[in-house]
Amino acid sequence: MSGPTIRRSTRSVEETRALGAALAAALRPGDVVALSGDLGAGKTAFVQGVARGLGSTDRVGSPTFTLVREYAGHCRILHMDVYRLDRIQDVFDLGYDELFDPDAVLLIEWGEAIETALPVDHLVVRIEAPDDGDLDLRTFDMDGHGGAWQPRMSALADATVPWVAREPAP
Repeated sequence: MSGPTIRRSTRSVEETRALGAALAAALRPGDVVALSGDLGAGKTAFVQGVARGLGSTDRVGSPTFTLVREYAGHCRILHMDVYRLDRIQDVFDLGYDELFDPDAVLLIEWGEAIETALPVDHLVVRIEAPDDGDLDLRTFDMDGHGGAWQPRMSALADATVPWVAREPAP
């Protein structure tokens, strides 16, 4: 079950981080957020904002080579990157099931690669950078899946109003 898509946009890395921090207000321990977008789209910057919004003062970097990083905040924050994995079984071989901690928020970069392994309740955040030369514009489509997300989507929409999707600059 998926509700209406929330579309937002940012025009700088700092706005992307601020949008991530606004999303953090809707997150609860046990939540899973799957992020997708091309290389350089802003997935890690978005996660930096989420971590900041969850009270982390840790330096958040891309987990591409370490696969999973953990940060302290109001709850544990697990940041996973599945870009370099060749097959979905690799995710399970690395102990993916153990990352579903009811006391942690799990953020997965390249989450579309393991879509079939995501729990029923999860949030998908798709990030797109336009091909029109506007290097700063990013568009975010957020879709809540499962019964746990449906009642929170209107609150998420309200919390992210400052980033209501804008048209590209002329």
